[in-house]
This record gives sequence, structure tokens and C-alpha cells, in this order.
Amino acid sequence: MRFLAPMAFWFAAAIPVVILFYLLKRKRVVRLVSSTLLWQKFLAETQASAPFQKLRHNWLLILQLLMLALAIFALARPYFSGRLAGGNLQVVILDASASMQCADETPSRFEKARAEALKLVNSLRDTDRMVVLLAGAVTEVKQSETSEKSLLRRAIESGQVTDSPTRLVEALKMAESLTRDKTGAEVHLFSDGAAPGLSEIENKGLPLVYHLVGQRANNLGIVSLDVRPNPEDPGQRAVFTSVANYSPEEQKTEIELRFDDQLLETKPLTIPPTNTTPAVFLATQPRDGVFSVRITARDDLAADNQASIVSLLPRPVKVLLVSRGNRLLEKALKAAGKVELSVAADVSEPKSNFDLVVLDDVTPAVWPKANLLAIHTLNTNWFQVLGGVEAPPIVDWKSTHPLLRFVSFDNVALAKTLAVKTPTWAAAVVDSPQTPLILAGELARQRIVWLGFDLLESNWPFRISFPIFIANAVDWLNPASMQASQLLVKAGEPFRQALIEPARSAEVTFPDGSRKSLSLDPNAQELVFGGTAKQGVYHLTIGTNETVFCVDLLDSAESDTRPRAELNLGKFGTVAATTMRRANLEIWRWIAAIGLAVLMFEWWWYHRRTA
Repeated sequence: MRFLAPMAFWFAAAIPVVILFYLLKRKRVVRLVSSTLLWQKFLAETQASAPFQKLRHNWLLILQLLMLALAIFALARPYFSGRLAGGNLQVVILDASASMQCADETPSRFEKARAEALKLVNSLRDTDRMVVLLAGAVTEVKQSETSEKSLLRRAIESGQVTDSPTRLVEALKMAESLTRDKTGAEVHLFSDGAAPGLSEIENKGLPLVYHLVGQRANNLGIVSLDVRPNPEDPGQRAVFTSVANYSPEEQKTEIELRFDDQLLETKPLTIPPTNTTPAVFLATQPRDGVFSVRITARDDLAADNQASIVSLLPRPVKVLLVSRGNRLLEKALKAAGKVELSVAADVSEPKSNFDLVVLDDVTPAVWPKANLLAIHTLNTNWFQVLGGVEAPPIVDWKSTHPLLRFVSFDNVALAKTLAVKTPTWAAAVVDSPQTPLILAGELARQRIVWLGFDLLESNWPFRISFPIFIANAVDWLNPASMQASQLLVKAGEPFRQALIEPARSAEVTFPDGSRKSLSLDPNAQELVFGGTAKQGVYHLTIGTNETVFCVDLLDSAESDTRPRAELNLGKFGTVAATTMRRANLEIWRWIAAIGLAVLMFEWWWYHRRTA
């Protein structure tokens, strides 16, 4: 038994006062009488000079003391700590994503969620069991099903918050599999609700209890970062970034650009509420290095106030054009930046000294292993051929794909195209109703862009979008660009490094300066490193080779730190936030009722005795 107001026990000091009243003698009134014969019994008392008398047995005193004790006990509000009726299996999901680092809770949202989860562990009955899941970029089982509270506390206390986006769908699906067909089971999610994509959860019966953590949205975050050659000055690099304001007020900040550890430029930014403001820097790059941007504003979340990207100096791209004579395509390739173009009529053997090969209406005897732009030619190992389509209309194109940046297919007409079925390794970036027209993807580490139509049987080469597309294709197929894109990793996602030669060990240096040694399989062709929970610049050393890669958050949904009062689970509705489902079984009302009954009995007894 515990007490919500233990200070009420100070009222127990009134108990001696009640007893004192019964020890005091009554004050006598002097009266003249004719005889004291009938008053002999009380003469001794009237002659005594002491103010106190002997305490006699008195039921009124006992009743009054009992009533006072009950009143004090009720004011102290005693209760039995317990838990509302729940299931025998509890699945706890701790959100460990970047937004849980927000400081609107003391000391952070994650620590508040951890404390609430520990309270839930303390309320478990001996027969209850619990599973602990940690949800970040991936879901980690911190503790399998057990009733040992010490193991559960250790699992919750060992969890660490990350700089990664939230991926609650995986955690909820795992919890659903654990609670399926188990009567009374519950899933307790401790999160701020900053989790997109929950509409994928299509389980109407998921016993989800959502414990909301977080109080406000006060955050500025860097949500995009890219480095490109300056189109007006090839000797310069253009750094594109954008900063989002998720607070309800206008925010002012400064954004800094650094190259390695050198400060290059600082710009002021004024960002309207719930808006995004872009920023562009132009900088001279003397060598391969890392560009970093940082905002100086003080907000609730620090994980998205800085981002870094590896920038490699542009090198000439060696391109082999295999064609029967397409001058328009040849001119477009020469205009696509630093290109060293070689032209051939056929490919009789694999060309390994070229960065990419362009096949224009030519089927080679041996398919090149370099990255490939294949125009009106096909390899039957790529996809299933369905025939041909005459005058296919262009109905859709994915302008967000890097190949189609600033590219439009308005007023582009085609005479005919090959009809194929989209394979699993590629995505259709330009479509007609009957067949994809342009496919892009990666097959066995080879990037491929495939066009199903002959350029000379269309009017596209005479449109401004054609040389832009060729420039984009050269950039996307360039192995150096592929390498640069692989050096930027989202927090929580694995970093992959191809192994040119066998190695037995490697070493990773983390942003905080700590190091970790990795053991490698000598026969492995690729290194996969998954310890990217924190944003910053990492250094990977394999033998004498060192690779620098960057880990960033760059997630607008995670930087939007508004606590969500409801979780949208798609067509099965929403789940509203609730508080901890604990019950304090207070009994002060029953004690007060007993005290009132004693008071009424004491009143009846007094009047009965004096009647």
C-alpha cells in the first residue's frame, strides 16, 4: 500500500488533543443548597485541586478517536499500485529515430519514452511476458519474450537513439506476428508519431496502444544536399541545399559552407513558418574532399542541423559510340561535358578501357561489360520481347529520375518502337500505353539505359530535351558519378564498397574519432558496413586504400518534429495517443464512508446516553 498525500499524517497530532479534553475536569458551578447529603459521592472530586482527572473507559472517546484516524487515513489517499486488465503478452516498441532526440522533453523524447517503458515493466504481473523492440532504420529485437523484469529493464536501458529516419512499419508488422491469435496481447508503441507510410499496416485487429512523447515542433532542418559542376564555370562546384522550417513562427538562421575543415562562406536565411528555403553556394574545389553545410539556429533537434557530401573532381569520361553513322547522337555526346569520344562501327570484343558504351541500332557479337546506353537494340537476357508498336504515344515520364532532369517529351513523336515487358531490375522512366519506351536500372553491377525506338525515326533529336537527356545519361552512367552517389549514405542504411582485391581486414573511423576493426572474407567481392547510426564523416581503410563516405539524415519527414496525436493506419482508421495504462486503486472513498458511519453512530450514541 502507498499514499498519494503522506503529508496528511501530520493531522495525527490532533489525536492527543482529543484525549486531553477527556483528561480535563469539568468546570463546576457553585450553587447554594440546603443539604449535601445527596452530594457526598462527588465531594472528593470537588475538593481536588489538580486540573486533570483519571482517564476512564468511555465509548465516545473511542468512537471519536476511530473517526479521526479514519479521516486522517482518507486524507493521505492510500492506494494499491496495479495495472488495468491487460494481456499476458506485452510487446514494447521504442522509437529510436532521430526525431526522438528532440529536447522538448527533459532530457529528450527518447529518455522520456524509456522511463515510461520502464514503468510498464514494473507493472507486469509475475505471469506476464514482454518483448522489447527498438525501431530505427531497422527493427532490432532487444529482448525476446520473457517474464524476467531484470532482463527487460536491461534491454530497455541498453537501447540507444540514432540519427536515422523512422521505419515503424517493420516494427509493427513484427509485433503483429508476435501477438497474432494471442488473447489479451497488447502492443505498446512509445513514439512521437513522426513515421510516414503507416497506411501499409492492414491489420484491423492490431492491439496497439500508442504512448505519445513530445510537446511541440521547434525545428529547422537541412533536408537536401547535392554537388554539381557550375554550368557557367566548369572550374567551380555548385553546392545545392535546402533548409526546412517546421515551427509555427518565422525563423532566421545562418548557413555555413565548409570544405573539409575550412570555412568558405556564410549566408543569412529567413524561412517562413512550415516552408523550405533553398540555398546555393559556388566554390572552387582544389582536390577531392568533403563539403559540409551547417545551420547555426538553436532548435530542439541537432541531428539535422549539419550535412556532408563527398565531392570528387570531374574527370574526362571515356565513351565508345558504336553506330552506323548517327551524327546527331555523336554531336550530343561531344557536348555532354568532359567526354573523350571514340566511334566504332562494331564491337567484336569486350571493351574494358571505356567508362561507358553507347550502342545505336547495333547488336554486338559480344555485349560490353561497361555501363551501357542501348538504343533500338536488345539483349534477350534482359527482358521478354513482345514484338513492336507503331506510332506509340508518350503518355508519361518520371521527371524526378536523374535521367529526366529538365527533360520534357512534349511534341515528341515516334514512328515505332520495340515492345518489351518491364523486368524486375529496371524501372520504366518513359511510358506508352502498350510498352515502356525507356528503361533504366542496374543488372549485375552494370548500369543500363535502354531506348526501344530508333532516334532517326523520331523528331526527338531536333528538340532541346535530347542533348539534355544525353548529358544526364552520360552523368548517370559515369562510374565516377556512381561512386560519388555511393559515398552518400542515409543514416541507418548500409555502406557498400566493392573489393578490387582480396582483403582480410578493414578499419572504420567514426565521426567521433573512435575506431572499429572489421574481419573480411578473403573471397568476398564486396564489403557491407551497417554501423551508420550516427551522421557525420566516416573513413574506411582497407590495406593502403582509404575511402571517405558521409552519413546524413536528409529526411523531411523526420525533421518534421510535430508530435502526432493520432497514427493513420490506412483504411482501418486511426489510433489515438493514450497515457500509460496504469491504475492506482485508491481506497480513500471507502475509508471516508466508514468514517462517516462512525460519526453518525457516535452522534446517535451521545444523544442516546444523554436522553
